[in-house]
Amino acid sequence: MKTLFKNIGVLFALLITLTTFSFSDNNATPQLINNIDSRFLIEGKKLIDPRSVQKIDEIGNELFSKTGVNIYVYAKDFYPINEFESIKAKHTYIKGLEDDIVAKLDSPYVLLSMAVKEKHVNLLSSSDVSPMVDKDDILDNFIIPLLASKDKNTPYSKVSAAILNGYAEVADRVAEVKGLKLESSIGSGNTNFTSVWKVFMYFIVITGLLAYTYAVLRARKR
Repeated sequence: MKTLFKNIGVLFALLITLTTFSFSDNNATPQLINNIDSRFLIEGKKLIDPRSVQKIDEIGNELFSKTGVNIYVYAKDFYPINEFESIKAKHTYIKGLEDDIVAKLDSPYVLLSMAVKEKHVNLLSSSDVSPMVDKDDILDNFIIPLLASKDKNTPYSKVSAAILNGYAEVADRVAEVKGLKLESSIGSGNTNFTSVWKVFMYFIVITGLLAYTYAVLRARKR
């Protein structure tokens, strides 16, 4: 059952990545989606599904217009060093790289930093935003489980889902502290998408429970 619910979490973010725009923007053309860009994406356009980039841009723009807070993403396939001398050297390099990035950002900001092959993910916030964002909670419950899940999805599908899921959660928390609710929030999608998603979730949960029950009964018969 534990594995089942982990997989449901992955399906949630992946389904949003693949279907949100079908329900929220019926006029979007494939060309627009394929060429989407965002000022909130410092690095990582080649790693993230264009539909996730589009949603990130939508959430980021609404949050900035209402609160002045920018949420940025820096995602690399790997760092330009083939091998580190030690774990300490690796951490020193990454810290220096992230320090250089945030030094160029205007406060208030949040930076989601990731390197796929190094299995590194981090959240950095300016001092005025840090109290609004529980770094460990967001990493442990909204980003890392999607990256670490054992399923048939490719690593880069997981990256798109994890970044979008984490980005949306950070935005929702900042908005909540400011007494706002984002219209672009994943949790406040339009009625059609929400209804379809609920049906899908019920189907997944019920199917999983039936499969689990069948497996238990079959094991007892043996």
